[in-house]
Amino acid sequence: EVQFVESGGGLVQAGGSLRLSCVASGFTRDDYTIVWFRQAPGKAREGVSCITRSDGHPLYADSVKGRFTISSDNAKNTVYLQMNNLKPEDTAAYYCATGPQLALRIWVISGANFSSHLDAWGQGTLVAVSS
Repeated sequence: EVQFVESGGGLVQAGGSLRLSCVASGFTRDDYTIVWFRQAPGKAREGVSCITRSDGHPLYADSVKGRFTISSDNAKNTVYLQMNNLKPEDTAAYYCATGPQLALRIWVISGANFSSHLDAWGQGTLVAVSS
């Protein structure tokens, strides 16, 4: 069973930074893709960024491009999301998850809601950005 544990959220002022961590376990293959998605109250899930373990290729939603950086430490089974220049509209619960690689990539780069394709996700970590 694939499991995720997210951490690193908190309250920060606009313009500040946070680094989220996602520790994954239970994978039996190395070619999986991890996505960070977020959900604000009353809003749909938004795919923020994804990375594939086998090639390390990162993708970003337009809303975070240039401000967020996804990375992975395969030895620690951990994926990070470095978030800089945070804005109030970044306030949300952030989750890491996995699913079919193509679906996750399309979700992130197009905004089309592919969240129904998720196979597993963690409990989330809250990010609040004050203006």
